[in-house]
Parts: sequence; C-alpha cells; structure tokens
Amino acid sequence: MNRMTRLLRWGGCLLLILVAPGCSMKRPAASSPITYPRKDIIAEIKEFQRSVGFAPTGNFLEYSETTPAYYRCYYTGLLELPDSYEELKLTQGDAAGCSLNEQEVDLFFYAIEAVASGTNPVTPSLAEAPLERLLVVVPHEDFHNQEETEAASPQIGEAAATLIGFLTASEFASGKYGVSSSTAQKLQREAQLYREKATIVNSYYDRAKQLYAQFHAGEMTRQETLARKSELFTELNRECTSILPDPVSFNKCPAAMNNAGLAFDRTYIRYYPLLYEVYISQGEDIRATISALKRLMATGPQTEMDLAQSIQMNTPSGQAPAPLP
Repeated sequence: MNRMTRLLRWGGCLLLILVAPGCSMKRPAASSPITYPRKDIIAEIKEFQRSVGFAPTGNFLEYSETTPAYYRCYYTGLLELPDSYEELKLTQGDAAGCSLNEQEVDLFFYAIEAVASGTNPVTPSLAEAPLERLLVVVPHEDFHNQEETEAASPQIGEAAATLIGFLTASEFASGKYGVSSSTAQKLQREAQLYREKATIVNSYYDRAKQLYAQFHAGEMTRQETLARKSELFTELNRECTSILPDPVSFNKCPAAMNNAGLAFDRTYIRYYPLLYEVYISQGEDIRATISALKRLMATGPQTEMDLAQSIQMNTPSGQAPAPLP
C-alpha cells in the first residue's frame, strides 16, 4: 500500500515487541533475539533485494505480535465507482470485520499484512502467510520506500511495486530453491498471470464506469442500473476465475465483487500492462527493470501521459509503449 496515503489517513505509530534483558550477578545479559516464523527468509530476501538494485529500508526488521494485521473498511456508493483506493471512503475495522450496512454501501474489508511505512514490522499475518505470498509482499512494500518511487501517483506506484514484487520473488526463489522447484515455477508465472488479470479487470472497470455514467445522465433507472451492475459483476467473476493456472500470491478476481473491490484493484492494475512492457523492453532482466522503473518513478509521473513521456525518455528504445485503451 502507498505510504503517503496510509500516513495521511492512518497516522500513528506501530507497537513493537521488546524483549527485556536477562540479569547476571556479573553483568547484564544480552537481549534474547526475537524469533518468529520465516525470520531468516525475510532477512535473506531483503539482502537479495540489495543485490538487484534496492536501497535498504527499515521495513520488516522487527516483529509485532500486537499488530496481527491492519484492518481497513473501504466503501463507496452502490452506483459510484472511484478511480482508486484514494477516493474510496475508509474507516477502521477489526478482526471481526466492519460495522457498515452492506445494503447501503459497497464494502471491501481488507486485513492488510503490511503497509509501506518505511519502518513497517513483520506482522503475524505476514509471517504465517504462504511462502510465495510472503516473498512477493516484502519486495512490493520495500519498493514503495525507494527514494525514487515515492513521488509517483498511487496508481503508478502500486503498479510498479506490484511488478517488482513478482519479479524479485521469482528471481530470489530460483536462486534459493532452484529454477525447477515448485516455488520457483509458481512464482515465475505470477507477473504474466497478473497481466491477464489486469486486462480483464481494466475492461470491466471501464464498462462499469460507463454504466454508472448512463445512470447519472438519466438514461437508465436505478433499478435497471442495479440489475445491469449485477450482471456485469457476474460476467467479471466468470471471466477472471477462468485464468489458469491459478496464481499463488494474489486473487484472480477482485477480493470484493462490488464497486469498492473493483476500485481498489484498479489502483494496482490500471498501469500494470504499460509497466510490464517496460520489463519486456529491458530483456526481462530484473536489474535493468528495477533501474528503469526507478528512473521513471523519479520523474514523479501522475498521469498516463506523464508515464508515457517518462518511458520514452528513460528506456533504451526511446519509444513509449502504445497508450492504454
């Protein structure tokens, strides 16, 4: 999740577990090291990140039992479709969910494993996540906190962090477990599978946006619009669930099949196909791609035009990919 948005809406500090030192008649004993699931793997992938072009961050250096996850309730109107999670309404939830009437709003409840604060601890939900998910989340959040990437808009920043999360996890798994290992094989296809998801979700987002525009222009009744909305989300669910093979680190479909879930996914997906083409233009090389995306993000792109111009200036071919539909 984008750091600036999180700080603006949910400023505060995170509580970390501190181990009290033991005692000795001669001298104080050193603090016992904190242990938690997959501590060594997290340290290894953070070290690997440095080898492919990441600057170090303060994320995932501590463990917090007091923060099992970050519970967020994103919501919007039944016939409203925001452009990104920034425009969704947001309130605090808890482990039990959200106290909102789902007959009145479209709701997306999200138990977030990590946010890119720059000092984000390892939460129990992240430490205990499937290995492939953990290996994607750590570089995703750390890429958000690269100095060059923080100036971009949330939609562009999330697309870049999503792509780099997949690529870094795949490269790390191939080196650690072997290219023929099940973990490496699964992670190797995640970036391409997400591009398939992005194509589908972007298409349905545009269709839903047009539907609500017709309603607000008085061309359809509320009842007609709600009926068509239900049909549209049924079609979206059918199409995205047909993606094969199954991804291992993300949902094939929006986590909530409503306007809130679609707008949230749109934040990550809107510019993903365009940035995936940057990866292709770099010969599918992770180091070259990280370097290229850092240069792109450093220009602070806020719109598709900004991004296309930055790609044109900062990629070897000197040509921007075709505009998004």
